[in-house]
Amino acid sequence: MLAKLAEAIPASGDYLFEPKWDGFRAIVFRGSDDVFIQSRDLRPLDRYFPDLHQALLRALPPRCIVDGEIVVVTPAGLDFDALQLRLHPAASRVAKLAAEDPASFVAFDLLALDGRDARGEPQEKRRELLERLLARAKPPLHLTPITRDRDTAERWLREFEGAGLDGVVAKLASLPYQPGKRAMMKVKHARTAECVVGGFRRYKDSRNAVGSLLLGLYDDSGVLHHVGVTSSFTMEMRKQLADELEPLRKNAMKGHPWREWGNAEAQELSRMPGGSSRWSAGKDLSWEPLRIERVCEVKYDHLQGDRFRHAAIFLRWRPDKPPRDCTYGQLEVTTPYELEKIFGLAKAAHAGARRAASGTAAATAPRPSPRARAAPRAPGAHRG
Repeated sequence: MLAKLAEAIPASGDYLFEPKWDGFRAIVFRGSDDVFIQSRDLRPLDRYFPDLHQALLRALPPRCIVDGEIVVVTPAGLDFDALQLRLHPAASRVAKLAAEDPASFVAFDLLALDGRDARGEPQEKRRELLERLLARAKPPLHLTPITRDRDTAERWLREFEGAGLDGVVAKLASLPYQPGKRAMMKVKHARTAECVVGGFRRYKDSRNAVGSLLLGLYDDSGVLHHVGVTSSFTMEMRKQLADELEPLRKNAMKGHPWREWGNAEAQELSRMPGGSSRWSAGKDLSWEPLRIERVCEVKYDHLQGDRFRHAAIFLRWRPDKPPRDCTYGQLEVTTPYELEKIFGLAKAAHAGARRAASGTAAATAPRPSPRARAAPRAPGAHRG
């Protein structure tokens, strides 16, 4: 069951609100004598999370199916970069990463219990069953907090971003589990930023259409960092952009702040906007530099380190804005928030209080990873 994006927390209706975790969505199948962890697109994840495989095998009873999110917890909050590193073909590398950055599983729905299909039960009933199932859960297995109170959900939306969470999810209390359907709502942060357009990628195999614009921001030292891309264009606009940006390609590499990315040796040392990685699955990520003259305004949800966590949404060109004015200083700084507080919400609350309007579910606090969040990437480093 998936979620559709909403601009605000619903003002009416009998909803259950939960934090939106920023990790890998996964469903855990606990059989009679084994566990199978599956991604949202039906791919097996057990080989990448051997630490979770064994822990879930011990913690969950036979013949149950649990829906949730795999996350990596650090003292600085959730670390999506560390999570991505787990998708490595070498088992020895995965084992090393599992020891350095142990993963956690946050459960938020129950699909089957004791071999009985629970998907037809309403959301609030499935939640009660899940709470009973995980009443004695210990790290790395956790139960997500929950509330019916809208003011609490609004506060979570404001505060939990500081721990790396992604927003708030709203589920109708009467909702049965609907596989593959966007039956829930997710409310995420919406912010705007003015960014330098330092280059672009072609659209698939087309030479006369733009696939995405490469965005940049200046730091306090005057270095232009690659912070992400925007690619939400219609085909008509992709072609228009190709014509519009063509003049900016002339002599673009000369003096370009990202000119070292065209150097093969440099690409071996750092992943560039055009550099391939195991996440790109063979896609053509070659890029075209542009003279640093254009500025656009984009909408984004939040940062992961020094980059936009997701692709930004193009809003408009800003011909009135000098590129040098596009700095990190314009971005909103989120207040850090401890993950332990999120997992520990209403830990001592009894079952009756959880059903009250302001009730929240109990959960146990995870052990932070021994490694803090990685330092910001150097200019040109690229998340795949």
